[in-house]
Amino acid sequence: MKIIISNSSEDPIYEQIIKQIKNQIINGELDEEEPLPSIRKLARELGISVITTKRAYEELEKEGFIDTVGGKGSFVASQNKEFLKEKKMKAVEDKLTEAVAEARMLDIGYKELKEMLSILYKEEE
Repeated sequence: MKIIISNSSEDPIYEQIIKQIKNQIINGELDEEEPLPSIRKLARELGISVITTKRAYEELEKEGFIDTVGGKGSFVASQNKEFLKEKKMKAVEDKLTEAVAEARMLDIGYKELKEMLSILYKEEE
C-alpha cells in the first residue's frame, strides 16, 4: 500500500489517507481481505500522529471499506467493486448537482458551464 501525504493539499491528512486507500481498493490495487498496516506502523511510515491514522481507519470502517478485528488488525473488507464504483459516481453526481445549482443562481448557461467543465477536466490530464 502506497500513501503520499501532501503538505500543500487543502485536504486534512486523515482525508488524504482515506481517499488514497479508497482509490486503491476501488482500482483493485488492494485485494479483499488484504491486511493493512497497523495504525502505529502507518503513522510511523508517514511521520504523522497515531490519532490521525486512527481517525482515517475509523472512517474507512464506517464506510465499509475496511474491517478491523481486535488483536489481528485491519483488513480490506469483502465487497462488490461495482457497488463501490457506484458510490463514487453518486458522490460525483452530487457535486455536479451542486455546481449546476450554483451556476443557475449566477445565471451561467449550460454552454458556458460545459466549457468550464471541459477546461477543468483537461487541466487534470
